[in-house]
Amino acid sequence: MLGIVISLCDYSLEAVRPWAAAGYECWCVDLQHRAGSGELAGGIRRIGADVTRWCPPNRPIAFVMAWPPCTHLAVSGARWFKGKGLDLLADSLRIVAACARIAEASGAPYLIENPVGTLATYWRKPDYTFDPCDYAGYADDPASEAYTKRTCLWTGGGFVMPEPRPVVPLLGSLMHRLPSSEERANLRSQTPQGFARAVFAANGIRSMVGKRDPDR
Repeated sequence: MLGIVISLCDYSLEAVRPWAAAGYECWCVDLQHRAGSGELAGGIRRIGADVTRWCPPNRPIAFVMAWPPCTHLAVSGARWFKGKGLDLLADSLRIVAACARIAEASGAPYLIENPVGTLATYWRKPDYTFDPCDYAGYADDPASEAYTKRTCLWTGGGFVMPEPRPVVPLLGSLMHRLPSSEERANLRSQTPQGFARAVFAANGIRSMVGKRDPDR
C-alpha cells in the first residue's frame, strides 16, 4: 500500500475511488456505515463512526478529505436558520472542528469541503471555490456533471488545487432541483467524479512519484 487516505463524513465513497484504484488504502468514516471498522474491500474500508469521537490509525497518512454536513451551515437554507436553534448549529461546527483537527494533525495535504455558507464567518474564508462543471472534463461522462453548485475548500498541508477542465454548465443548478426524498441529502453531497479525479491527479500522483523514487 502507498499509505492511508482518510475521507471523513464520506458515505458515497466517490472521493476515494481514484486513490483506491491506484493502490492507496482508503478509510471512509461516516455514521451511515455499519458501526465499527469494516473490512478492506477494493482498497476501501467503510468505518461507521462519529468523526467527533474517532481517532485515526497510527500509520502514515498520505491525504485527508472531509465533507462535513452542510445542512445547518449552507446559505441555501438560511431562511430556516432561526427555527433550527443553537444546538444544530453547534453540532455542525463541532463536526467541522473535528475534521479540521484530524486533518491538521495528520501532517498530510488535506481539503475540507462545504458549500457557500457560514463557515467563512465562524471559521475563516475558504482557500478556493469551484463549481462541478469546472472539473467535469475529468469525468467519464462530462455532460452529467455540467452543472453549478458553488463549493468552498479549506485546505492545508501542501494541498495542490487541480487544473480545471471545464464544460459549459448546461444543466444549471441541478442539485437544487432534486426532488425531496430520503436520499436527497446524500445525492447532494456526493462528490462529483470529475472533481475526485482532478484532486487525485494533482495530489495523489505527485505523492506516488515521491514514494517510488527516494532520491526525489
